[in-house]
Amino acid sequence: MTLSPSSVSPVLAPPVREITLDGEGVTLSGLVCEPESEPRALLVALHGGGMRAGYFHGQADPATSLLTLAASCGYTALALDRPGYGRSAGQLPEGMGLSEQAGLLRAAVRQYRLRHPRGGGVLLVGHSLGGKAALHTASGWTDGGLLGVDVSGIGDRWAVPARELTGQGHRLSHRMHWGPLALYPPGTFRLAQALTTPVPHREAREISDWPQAYATLAGEVRVPVRFTFAEHEKWWRSDPHSVRAMLDRLGSTLSRSERLAGAGHNISLGRTARVYHLRVLAFLEECRALADTP
Repeated sequence: MTLSPSSVSPVLAPPVREITLDGEGVTLSGLVCEPESEPRALLVALHGGGMRAGYFHGQADPATSLLTLAASCGYTALALDRPGYGRSAGQLPEGMGLSEQAGLLRAAVRQYRLRHPRGGGVLLVGHSLGGKAALHTASGWTDGGLLGVDVSGIGDRWAVPARELTGQGHRLSHRMHWGPLALYPPGTFRLAQALTTPVPHREAREISDWPQAYATLAGEVRVPVRFTFAEHEKWWRSDPHSVRAMLDRLGSTLSRSERLAGAGHNISLGRTARVYHLRVLAFLEECRALADTP
């Protein structure tokens, strides 16, 4: 299947609708975009800290939406508000740790797959803290059909001093999360205000512990994994030695990393979002082919 930048038109893009799913008694909200015909696979997208599911459906430029692009290429795209965000924020005012979130996310995806055409399996896509949640979700997956995990905005070695991980001022935080303003379409920051929300306390409390958590978790992830590092990523080390050591810790049959030029930490809202999303879908097709290989 050829995935080209012209494969979706802003006028003809499939509709994106709101959805709620049950995650072990907790109501999770989100957005879903479905193809016109039987889906090739289900893509489940998990946003980062302080964001919402709409991160994957950028409004500043229709070309930045992963949801409509995926549906136009024949996949169902389901972006969930992680536990502690969206509809579940009232039920979980303190949020949840990432390993706890994983159980709810698996239950919500299970419910969706039982009620809708499932296609050829599931690809988990996660950004930043959502990438960590995706890896946790994959590590305990028992339902079958998990094709792979595609994450951006995380590594396993911090590129900043520990004191900067929490409590930094707004100006520093903005620079770290976004990078140069020219990386984003006009209107991005105004429209993104509707997506931003405080990071729940229990989730925030785990942030600095990720390198240790990854060292334990990685070996339990046995499906293909792809990491993408933005050119202007400030949070994580992405030198070849660090990345190779990170990939070697995985229990995956296939793992790789890529670098995206002209991108900042919030990759799916930037001008290069479409390039990244096309690569996500190409990786999904590669994972489908691997799953079909005897």
